[in-house]
Amino acid sequence: MTDFDFIHSGQRTIDIEQQAVAALRERIDARFTRACELMLEVSGRVIVTGMGKSGHIAKKIAATLASTGTPAFFVHPGEASHGDLGMITREDAVIAISYSGNSDEIITLLPLLKRLGVPIISMTGNPRSPLAEEAAVNLDISVTTEACPLALAPTASTTATLVIGDALAIALLEARGFTAEDFAFSHPGGTLGRKLLLRAEDIMHRGAAIPRVGIHTSLSQALLEMTRKGFGMTTIVDEQDRLLGIYTDGDLRRSIDRGADLAGAEIGQLMNAQPKTIDAHTLAAEALKIMEDKKITALIVLDEQRRPQGVVHMHDILRAGII
Repeated sequence: MTDFDFIHSGQRTIDIEQQAVAALRERIDARFTRACELMLEVSGRVIVTGMGKSGHIAKKIAATLASTGTPAFFVHPGEASHGDLGMITREDAVIAISYSGNSDEIITLLPLLKRLGVPIISMTGNPRSPLAEEAAVNLDISVTTEACPLALAPTASTTATLVIGDALAIALLEARGFTAEDFAFSHPGGTLGRKLLLRAEDIMHRGAAIPRVGIHTSLSQALLEMTRKGFGMTTIVDEQDRLLGIYTDGDLRRSIDRGADLAGAEIGQLMNAQPKTIDAHTLAAEALKIMEDKKITALIVLDEQRRPQGVVHMHDILRAGII
């Protein structure tokens, strides 16, 4: 076993990178605003490029932009010199990332990008570098020190770059008025997509599956309806099929505790006349939260005339993979 202090090393890295990120706050200024404006003004896409570790960060920034409403993709600067430059059009903007601002692969592209008239946003640690000086706007990603004690492996600087990229993406998201539903269309798969896209109408039980009784139905008949439909509840409706209330297994226990006349009572005397309901467009994730907050297992879905359209049970939401 080594005596090396891994904990101190790990904490030192976090401290250095935390300081690097904190220093960025003062750099969110007019240059940051101009960079955002340039990306909003183009009718095409935002092309993000970078070499080495900066290239990996560039891929993440492009992915974040694309998923938050700003069409974007990554172009490898080396491949761009061998044909991929054709992926960039006059309608696009370019974010070029190089900490030194001297990456040969990117510098080689500058005259070609200038000829296209593409606005260039650089992210460098040296504002006097060729890349920074040729760009329409330069964003300062410089750090006092890298976490790497040899000052060789990009660590604090790549973290700072990633944070600036996130700041750009979120500023553009807010400026565009990008919504959760817009986000969902970029993320249709997995739990996130299901949470944002699945609605009550997609999973509710309809038609004859909905338990229904009239207001003068006896408690015993209402219990039979509850048993047949299997939701642990029944709706009580009027002659126009409008909801008057519901009666649940929990209401039955409360009726017994109150000493109600179970043999002779009509369901209208025992029902909950103010049940929690939702409409068909309610997100399934929102329906689940209502159930958890109210400690219930089913919700009635009503139309505009307060007629039951369906029933959403907690098991339906769980089967859909919302959580």
